[in-house]
Amino acid sequence: MTRPSASGSLAAWSIVFGSLSDPAFAQDADTDLAQKLSNPVASLISVPFQFNYDRGFGPDDGHRQILNIQPVIPISLNENWNVISRTILPVIWQDDVAGPSGSQFGLGDITQSFFFSPKEPTAGGIIWGAGPVFLLPTATDDLLGSGKFGLGPTAVVLKQEGSWTVGALANHIWSVAGDGDRRDVSSTFLQPFVSLTTPDAWTFTLNIESTYDWESDDWSVPLNFQVSKLVKFGEQSVSLTAGARYWATAPDNGPEGWGFRLAMTFLFPK
Repeated sequence: MTRPSASGSLAAWSIVFGSLSDPAFAQDADTDLAQKLSNPVASLISVPFQFNYDRGFGPDDGHRQILNIQPVIPISLNENWNVISRTILPVIWQDDVAGPSGSQFGLGDITQSFFFSPKEPTAGGIIWGAGPVFLLPTATDDLLGSGKFGLGPTAVVLKQEGSWTVGALANHIWSVAGDGDRRDVSSTFLQPFVSLTTPDAWTFTLNIESTYDWESDDWSVPLNFQVSKLVKFGEQSVSLTAGARYWATAPDNGPEGWGFRLAMTFLFPK
């Protein structure tokens, strides 16, 4: 057996380290990381801080600001399957959202989802995940949450081809316990989405975060357009997002017109 020469080994290591320091190689890695963010069940730890502003609530034109803290943690079950934990913890500031109801500040209800997802796409390139979703009554004020514990199914399906990601996420939550004096929860969430990631790690996303309330027979349908850019602060990869949304329809006491979204997502690739 012939051993590689010292000069051959040095040349090989030069190629490896040269590629790692090559700007084109780094840009490809950033683009791949940015596109993984468009996949809700990617094997990527991320911690988004998403700020949303909406207005036009009720007769007094109330407004609401929500900071959603949304850690996503994939856990390897075996060589074929992951379970992805997705948490939404809302911190809410609002004024006069229910007529002259004054101001409230505090935590809203936590939504916790678990997606069981194959590690590899199907033969047709389909990526999917499904599992349970839970509604936890963690709100610190009656006007910040439902007062109910809820659960139901959730699922996501998507396909990534070239620079494009197209898919949809859905869940349904029924209340099963909680404050008996509060209205029951039965709501369906549907989020179709499409995104384009460019070679220089910009991502343009269009989605609809619609909710149907089966108790009141009302739709809430905001259309969101957002732009994200993957950047680095030292060794820390961060995605910065800005976007606008328009409420196509909402309940009579719900938001209307235009709102906006800002987000900062910290990424921890394995």
